[in-house]
Amino acid sequence: MRSTHLIACLTFATVLTLTTGVASAKGCLKGAAVGAVAGHVAGHHAVLGAVGGCVVGRHMANQKAKEEAAQKSVMKSQPRPQPQPTSDANHV
Repeated sequence: MRSTHLIACLTFATVLTLTTGVASAKGCLKGAAVGAVAGHVAGHHAVLGAVGGCVVGRHMANQKAKEEAAQKSVMKSQPRPQPQPTSDANHV
């Protein structure tokens, strides 16, 4: 019975691993780690803290990405100064 349950769990985990796509975890991993520690300290709610930390971390990463994209578009819209030609008076 135990070995059948173990084999079923391993098979399920393998199938999930092979069928998932590439996920972007920016902010989620760091937030989950911080949230898990905070949840554990607050009353042994590490999993709940990890989920909340992941959500908040992902939100903050999305905000940062939007700000960086806005900054990049502003930099692209500003004209670049043209280099000034150097005089060849010193060169003989």
